[in-house]
Amino acid sequence: MELIYPNKKSEREILNAISTVYFSKKPNQANTLIFSDNLPGLQFLLHECAFAGKIDLIYIDPPFATNGIFTIGQERTSTISSSKADNIAYEDKLTGEAFIEFLRERLIVARELLSENGSIYLHIDYKIGHYIKIIMDEIFGAENFRNDITRIKCNPKNFSRKAYGNIKDLILFYSKGKNPIWNEPFVSYSEEDIFRLYKKTDKTGRAYTTVPLHAPGETKDGATGEMFKGMYPPKGRHWRTSPSELEKLDEQGLIEWSSNGVPRRKIFADEQKGKKMQDIWDFKDYQYPVYPTEKNLDLLKHIIRTSSNENSIVMDFFCGSGTTLVAAHQLGRNWIGIDKSEIAIKSTRKKLDEIGKSLFKKAEYDFIEIEENELSAINL
Repeated sequence: MELIYPNKKSEREILNAISTVYFSKKPNQANTLIFSDNLPGLQFLLHECAFAGKIDLIYIDPPFATNGIFTIGQERTSTISSSKADNIAYEDKLTGEAFIEFLRERLIVARELLSENGSIYLHIDYKIGHYIKIIMDEIFGAENFRNDITRIKCNPKNFSRKAYGNIKDLILFYSKGKNPIWNEPFVSYSEEDIFRLYKKTDKTGRAYTTVPLHAPGETKDGATGEMFKGMYPPKGRHWRTSPSELEKLDEQGLIEWSSNGVPRRKIFADEQKGKKMQDIWDFKDYQYPVYPTEKNLDLLKHIIRTSSNENSIVMDFFCGSGTTLVAAHQLGRNWIGIDKSEIAIKSTRKKLDEIGKSLFKKAEYDFIEIEENELSAINL
């Protein structure tokens, strides 16, 4: 499927476009913060810095087409007084197809920067997100769609409008190809989970359950079809491991025998990683953010742990106050951030400087900006 709207450019037009913006230097290391509109910033990384196919993970939290202005210390507004203009963090004024094309251009260039094992997580809301889903299907391929993740963003609120309360937004998760980096995330069992799933206890009080020693299918190799304790696996099934290994498990007390002589393997709760993480996440926004729409650090750490490895390059080209970059640095990843807001850049640099005051290694990085004839140097 394809989303059709006026003034939609071809991919060739977008990828062949040459930026007329000049940057102060090229990065000497992967940790790089770029002060620029993100489209020329992405083109700079792709065409001049040889980052094509080098980035393992992209997370972005772009504007949501709200037609609002976001300021430090204030809620979103549709207008702003001149006295508050210096506090503008960013303006979210594009709506409709103009917003969709704005985001699509950047996603197409970003795709070229992703490695073959790379992934992208795009944070968006319910009002515009379903249009962006179609655009991402076009760009990354519907076959590479992984999840539409529901993120619980706040506690319930009592709105007066005739609709259900909105406590969530969504994250669209796509991979570049069939085999993305994937470090399986688990959630620890609760006491209720253990009581429900591990109903038995041994003499020491350890909770456990049991599972069959055999699995569906004919013998996988000769050994798994052989006799164990005078019995063969049931017809059409095979032992999960060789009888010699089953003997060892039995000697260790890890096989439980029923009253009629049926063996089952003991599985202890305290030896399991937990439950597989599902697609509803409870990472609420900060109640008093230092930057508008600032996201939860734990949310970013979870995404980075799951979809990148140590020394991977993680990129956020709507980096805002730099939470993605801080999370990546703390987890031993390299990072690239781009933003055109002076307040965002100042907030990011402050966060990166504070890393060195904690237990984490000081954040060393290249700071790159548009040359002064394009953009006045900011007072940092």
